[in-house]
Amino acid sequence: MKRYVFSVAAALAVALAAAGGALAKGHPHPAKNHHVEMHTPARAQSRSHSLIPSFAPHPRAWLMALTEFPRNPTPPHRSKPAHRHAAKKHAPKRQPRPEHRLRATTLSIYEHKIHPWILSAQGCSAARRHESGVVVLDFGKPAFEHGGYGTILFSGRFATNHRITIAMFAYAHGYVRCLPTGSAASIELARGTSNYHPAVPSAYAAGVRWARETNRLGVMLARKGLDAHVEAAAADDAEPAWDPAFRKTRQFLHGFRASVHGHTLFDYGSLDGGIGAVWSARQAWYVAGGLRHTKALPEIYNSAMAEEWAELARIARGRYHRAVHFAGVMTQGTPSCGCGLRPPAAHRVLAEALDAQGVGHMSLPTGGTNIVG
Repeated sequence: MKRYVFSVAAALAVALAAAGGALAKGHPHPAKNHHVEMHTPARAQSRSHSLIPSFAPHPRAWLMALTEFPRNPTPPHRSKPAHRHAAKKHAPKRQPRPEHRLRATTLSIYEHKIHPWILSAQGCSAARRHESGVVVLDFGKPAFEHGGYGTILFSGRFATNHRITIAMFAYAHGYVRCLPTGSAASIELARGTSNYHPAVPSAYAAGVRWARETNRLGVMLARKGLDAHVEAAAADDAEPAWDPAFRKTRQFLHGFRASVHGHTLFDYGSLDGGIGAVWSARQAWYVAGGLRHTKALPEIYNSAMAEEWAELARIARGRYHRAVHFAGVMTQGTPSCGCGLRPPAAHRVLAEALDAQGVGHMSLPTGGTNIVG
């Protein structure tokens, strides 16, 4: 009898448990939904690079945070899918990394300040535009203050050569840091000055120090592994009207040549009326290619300037049996100002002028640089 009673009681208990389970499945507990919402992290913010890389979280820190707090965590009470292979089958496929088209036209800058974070931002912006080619950072005319050589910036302030080098390194670091992974982009980063009334005890000594700082930047880039994308160079906005006697311009270039270690000096000046108007053909050619390690990055703001440079190229070929080594063209300004030709048009008119002078076979790299500031 007891065995019978216990059997009936056990059967009733099983039936009640099954009925309770069915009711529980039909009405999930609201507290569990609240638990899931409270423990689901907010959507991560966009991970765009900062224009000031040193003040922004490093991408590795973002990745670590996303690893510790995934976007869609699995609540502990939720069971894993029974068929792993089926779940993997419907997972989205990883898309290939887009290839970025390099821009042959770069942006050069008249510098007003040399704060490293400003130039780092400039370099990062150039990388995000996928620029590749010659970049001139113009720091103004040579100057001498407090026993040291440097320049007068376009803000009117004096900057030492040493601080200019640090600022240029910041530009290079920002450029490399913001390049897409696997990018083939590279620039020749030129420290620019001019022959506009240099306020220095010795133009020759100013050239020597300009070369030494160019060498120093090259060493810094190599030590930090940036030289695969950035090459140190120098530049001079040499214009005849600023030095009709060609005295200080020649002294500066002699000093530079005596101390430089293989780095290029780009002449991004004008010819001010053409050969013979101020400088002779030999003087103009000396700056634009006659001196070892020099190349011409001529200002081509209009067709007349293109014709002047084409004439120099013809004379150098016929008289000195040497070519003017063009590195592209330089233009000035933005589309919102009437500052002359843009780089594609400047390249075209210079190519046409070279053809007209019978030296159209000369090498003229596509693109150039547009200077603003």
